[in-house]
Amino acid sequence: MRWAGKEENEETASVRKQIKAILDGLEYDLLELVISRSRGSVQVKVVIYNGKSIGTDDCTKVHRSILPRLELALNSQDIYLEVSSPGIDRLIKDGAEFAFYKGRGVRCYRTDINDWTAGILESADKNGIIIKTNKGALNLTFDIIAKAKLDSSVCSVSGSSQEV
Repeated sequence: MRWAGKEENEETASVRKQIKAILDGLEYDLLELVISRSRGSVQVKVVIYNGKSIGTDDCTKVHRSILPRLELALNSQDIYLEVSSPGIDRLIKDGAEFAFYKGRGVRCYRTDINDWTAGILESADKNGIIIKTNKGALNLTFDIIAKAKLDSSVCSVSGSSQEV
């Protein structure tokens, strides 16, 4: 796992910047932007986050706010736009995404022990993450995290957490 996501082409980077500006005004974070073209139409997938529960009203508000900008930026009136929340068990795509999930349960597959470790995310930086487990705080560097996901089954109870 790396801190930064995969390289974006110029078009996607430009659209990301424009959409992020709109979402900042609406108080949402842009977690994922995927643009694909097929047979003259453009499919755009946007995943938003705000630290709270994202509902259909949130997705509708974002959809209505960013669709006109996407039509201009992508020079197309035939855009299929999907706006969604990260979901309770989201697969974390890159290390930078951890910064959004402080205080949430995460599960990481570790290459050093060939097993999953779960806990509450305490912090994230460019080198790795710190999770709180029932055995204490654990520092995991990105070079040993093969994959990670949010884990709604890991919860904090009286300052402790469950580790699987």
